[in-house]
Amino acid sequence: MLIVEELHLLLTRPDGRVESAASVHRLFGAIAAVIVDLSVQGRVVVTEEKNPAVQVVSAEPTGNPVLDATLVRLEPLSGKRLQSLLMRSKLDPLDHVIESLVVQGVLVRGERGFFGWGSLRTPESDPGPEMLIRSRLAAVLSGSAAPTQADVTILAILQGMNAAHPILKNEAAGASAGQLKKRIEQLVSGSAAGDAVTKAVNTAIAAALMAAMTPVIVATTTG
Repeated sequence: MLIVEELHLLLTRPDGRVESAASVHRLFGAIAAVIVDLSVQGRVVVTEEKNPAVQVVSAEPTGNPVLDATLVRLEPLSGKRLQSLLMRSKLDPLDHVIESLVVQGVLVRGERGFFGWGSLRTPESDPGPEMLIRSRLAAVLSGSAAPTQADVTILAILQGMNAAHPILKNEAAGASAGQLKKRIEQLVSGSAAGDAVTKAVNTAIAAALMAAMTPVIVATTTG
């Protein structure tokens, strides 16, 4: 399962609704995750600089519909800063991720919202995959298992979205939000699996969140 697919399961409730802690910034996390997936497949590289860029190094299809759809949209944007890419709704892999998870039997297409309005719901039909992801992350957080790149990436993205504690409260085994943040930072900085790409993604999400919040902060302080 792709990192972006695992992240989607964590960011949504069993009924298919986005968790409230992630609802505002889901886009940032999803795009960040799919970029890491593409880097794992050797299709993109994230430059190692303070404000990293994403460069498409190969447009050859991966054979995965989620990644290939994103790659087609990302290719014309090659060289753009990662932070700016996280804000581009055209790169949102949501529809393809849902379709992939439906095909895998993890999600099922349900009904629309109240009185048929709203988006089509895609509730979880097989809770097994999410349970395995959560079990894996709990083991990593407790130190009883070594993290994979997927683990470190997911933890970094959740923390970057300020959603790690509410979404992983049970897996954090009683740790406070501050304690969980420190543990995730430790894992990201100390794990070879984390590498520069995950660290760059984490920094870019934080910057994107700040950029998104700046108009609100300004309006609040000047109003």
